[in-house]
Amino acid sequence: MDRLLEGDVAMFGLGMPELLVILVLVLLIFGAGKLPEIGTGLGKAIRGFKKGVQEPTEINVSPKSDKPDPDQPGKKSA
Repeated sequence: MDRLLEGDVAMFGLGMPELLVILVLVLLIFGAGKLPEIGTGLGKAIRGFKKGVQEPTEINVSPKSDKPDPDQPGKKSA
């Protein structure tokens, strides 16, 4: 914690001056009116990613049978 107070690397190797330069560039490129829309879209994307990571995935690992289904005698399985 003391390292951050001394001015070392904050996140992703970017310090406060670098983050401020990026913010100014984003303001120049998109304008102040688009920033709320960009923030909303980014927030939704992050929430969707977190939800996708937290949900358990269900994978059917049972082997497919070459035998026809006894419930449907007229159809062949693929």
